[in-house]
Amino acid sequence: MAARLDNKVILITGAARGIGAATAECVAREGARLCLSDVDPGGEQVAARLTAEGARHAEFSILDVSEAASWATWVRDVLERHGRIDGLVNNAAIQTKYVPLEMPEASWDRCLEVNLRGAWHGSRAVLPCMLAQRAGAIVNIASVHGHRIIPGAFPYSVSKHGLIGLTRALGVEYAPAGVRINAISPGYVDTEPQSWDGGARSACEALIPARRIAEPREIGMSAVFLLSDEAPSIIASTLVIDGGRLALYHE
Repeated sequence: MAARLDNKVILITGAARGIGAATAECVAREGARLCLSDVDPGGEQVAARLTAEGARHAEFSILDVSEAASWATWVRDVLERHGRIDGLVNNAAIQTKYVPLEMPEASWDRCLEVNLRGAWHGSRAVLPCMLAQRAGAIVNIASVHGHRIIPGAFPYSVSKHGLIGLTRALGVEYAPAGVRINAISPGYVDTEPQSWDGGARSACEALIPARRIAEPREIGMSAVFLLSDEAPSIIASTLVIDGGRLALYHE
């Protein structure tokens, strides 16, 4: 059997750690050619590790997703080297959380620039190539914060609601041309195990019907599915990975 992403060129932002690095690993194992980016130069180590572990191809570039010109340069360079782009995972994000009236104005700007405008810049940069190919897939990493409001999580929740809206709008717009655009909304994910102090982990697990916190790899494998040819009719949709938490009325 061929790998699920055999020889596909996949771009992943925010790939230096956490969900981005785990997604890169999952995508690499399915035979893709990886183009990774992050503002953190540690992404170079992720690319080197994946290459050493047998990835078909893994390269890394520094990218601030909020800068449209940087996107244009990165995508142009990828096309010059690989000739096509088959998938994009818009994962890069920052967690900016305030009580609304206590939020510095600059924090609103930066949160929306990275979490929402960054995904738009990325989509706009790769769409011409995908439309010309009449094939391609974009996966936006949203959040359960895009479905429910937690007090004190402003404007992060606004940016993730917007990202789900962007997913639906672009997904419907470009579905007739063969481009599939979807989102994944993770709940609690164990991206930094050392951050769970005292009883914090147990308290979080008690809120989840599955009584467990997701591993980053679970998000990565879900992205693999949405990027692959196994999901031809999944369009403008959001996959929630939260152990059943959003389905729970109250606990």
